[in-house]
Amino acid sequence: MVRKVSLFIVLLLFSGTAWAQEKNPTDAAPASAQQKNPMELEQIVVTATRTEKEVSQAPASTSVVTRKDIEQREIMAPDQAVNTLPGVFDTRGKGLTDTLSSINLRGMPGQSRTLVLLDGMPLNNAYTGNVQFGGLAPEDIRQMEVIRGPFSSLYGGYAMGGVVNILTKMPEKEEVTISGTYGSNDYWRAYTSVGDKYANKLSIFFSTGYQATRGYPTDFNEQASKPTAGITGWSQTVSNLGATRYLIGDKGNNSWWDQDITAKVAYDLTPASRLSFAYYKTTYEYNYGNPNSYLFNSAGANVFNYGSVGQASFVGAPGRMNTDTYKTGYETELGDIKTKVQMGMMKQGENWYITPGSSTATQLSGGPGTLSSSPSTSYFGDIQATKPVFDRHILTVGGSYRYDWEGTTEWNLTSWRDEYTKKSILDQSGGRDTTYALFAQDEIKIAKPLTAYLGAREDWWRVFDGFANTVGAPGYPQHFSSNTANYFSPKGALVYTPFESGNTVFRGSVGQAFRPPSLYNLFRTWRSVSGVTYNSNPFLKPETTTSWEIGGEQKVWKGGVFKATYFENYVNDLIYQYNVNPTTVNSVNVGKANIKGYELALEQKFDNWLHLFANYTHNDATLVRDAVNPAAVGCQLAQVPAEMFNAGGDFTYKSFSGSLIGRYVSKRFGQDVNSDRFNGVYGSYDAFFTADAKLSYQVTSYASVSLAMNNIFDKNYFVYYQAPGRQWFGTVTVRF
Repeated sequence: MVRKVSLFIVLLLFSGTAWAQEKNPTDAAPASAQQKNPMELEQIVVTATRTEKEVSQAPASTSVVTRKDIEQREIMAPDQAVNTLPGVFDTRGKGLTDTLSSINLRGMPGQSRTLVLLDGMPLNNAYTGNVQFGGLAPEDIRQMEVIRGPFSSLYGGYAMGGVVNILTKMPEKEEVTISGTYGSNDYWRAYTSVGDKYANKLSIFFSTGYQATRGYPTDFNEQASKPTAGITGWSQTVSNLGATRYLIGDKGNNSWWDQDITAKVAYDLTPASRLSFAYYKTTYEYNYGNPNSYLFNSAGANVFNYGSVGQASFVGAPGRMNTDTYKTGYETELGDIKTKVQMGMMKQGENWYITPGSSTATQLSGGPGTLSSSPSTSYFGDIQATKPVFDRHILTVGGSYRYDWEGTTEWNLTSWRDEYTKKSILDQSGGRDTTYALFAQDEIKIAKPLTAYLGAREDWWRVFDGFANTVGAPGYPQHFSSNTANYFSPKGALVYTPFESGNTVFRGSVGQAFRPPSLYNLFRTWRSVSGVTYNSNPFLKPETTTSWEIGGEQKVWKGGVFKATYFENYVNDLIYQYNVNPTTVNSVNVGKANIKGYELALEQKFDNWLHLFANYTHNDATLVRDAVNPAAVGCQLAQVPAEMFNAGGDFTYKSFSGSLIGRYVSKRFGQDVNSDRFNGVYGSYDAFFTADAKLSYQVTSYASVSLAMNNIFDKNYFVYYQAPGRQWFGTVTVRF
């Protein structure tokens, strides 16, 4: 594989050099002409190298979502802001009410394989590696940077598919923002922020937002048992596996509310030194309204039970998550050395959901149930220093630390409608882990058009205090011995800009990355409301990947840019959920997976008023070795769409601005053997195309109004749950 990478890089450099030699230097535009058409300033990113870098010169395929991009779309959560980028799959399937949305890069399934940062601080939680996007205010975002490819060489675990860095804003002058939104399904949002910079040194920013919706029916009641004679209103359908099912109702409107609070302070000690502190509080809660039975008896009355089917099958139950995040940082320059120190804590004090019981004692009005609570805490520290060395090197070195704790308790409830009716403990599990790391990167200016990046990181991971206790079961409680591992993550990259104009850029890279199993993978066993048991595995090994990419970009004409990247990921010890049978799922290191694909993107800007884009992503993600289920070999990786296509544009003309965007995502599978092939039914993952639009008008210098519509064509599809239909939203914003 390394020989293949080396060959591609050599060919890349050779072709670029040959092209440069063939081009006549006199073909360059005269200086006077260049002055008349000054180049537009390029966007700057920090995530790709941990230092400021122009996007085109970053040693990885990089995209930036700006504040303007977010304002021109109807964005309710940060993950939605990146769902039109090449190589990016946002799993959000039921709109605002989705608790398990994730950003997946380059065919790497699951949020735990893509690192998400908030101003440089990891947001992947200690329990599952997921990220709580609900409650993070899109209005506070300055820009989002998406860096594709393996980045364990700089960031350690989670960064197998890439890194998403959410950068928030700080005021440079006095500012006040107040906005309100109302829309479909009784959706409304209120947001306000205030900020100022005093004496050109002290910056203060505060914001708070609240949004809520009564929702729509997302969860359906489908049964294998046919309604008895005399009952009408049901319809025959199939499961995602093709088995006969009978649709008898739904669990009611899936409602939601979330709240965000942000407080940030920064003080410029000197022009080159800044001390900062930030606090973020995010809370969300979901619930279900009154269920709907489609069944009627001969007297015309609703029926909620027949035969072995009881009222419990109609019940949807609530859940809640509350996260407090603290971050402090210090940046300074000592001569030509730039130093940055960050520390933070993320505490999920509340993280619970309720599962109603399945017995006949569980009724619509109450009855037995369980409450699963999984609080967790993470501590984070990071230090880096960057210094020019000699004439051609920029050296970045540093270290990081992370500590995670998680503990899950499942309680019996007297009434599933009341989380405070805890009766007895059913089971408990949890554990801790720590990671220490050292990293270094050398940016080498080999020649004026050619820059190399060589980096490596060593991570020391340890998991300990793992335990599981199913109360009263034989062999419990269990305490697991500690486990340690260390991983070396090297990476090399080349960026080649053959012409003075900078219109052509080639890049190639090869690197390794890893992900340790989460505390959930290791210790948490649980049973779903549908009766499926998901087993943990304390003997899991970390996943690793060796990945490479080659690509580049070309400015084809004024305002037009074409980008193309080909990539390959070779994943070992992939942690996968193996379906032992219809009611048992085990977490195992199944073997190997190959993910190969390419990304194509075309953008066109017409001065500053119109921007058009189109991009296409292909992922060939397959299992190539499965130690426990040979039938899955050759199958598409679960939760990875093979194709994605995005196209659209945005404009600004006088007082008007707006956007129109279409998104296509091909079918994906939830089963390791891809047996869930039936579409358009509850539990299926359908291919879909949706179109969204937004139009804004600047009424005065400080007030604007907007109208947005998502899923314009009212596409009906399932992403396991019923996806949202056509929705509209109106917003009024005042800025001082």
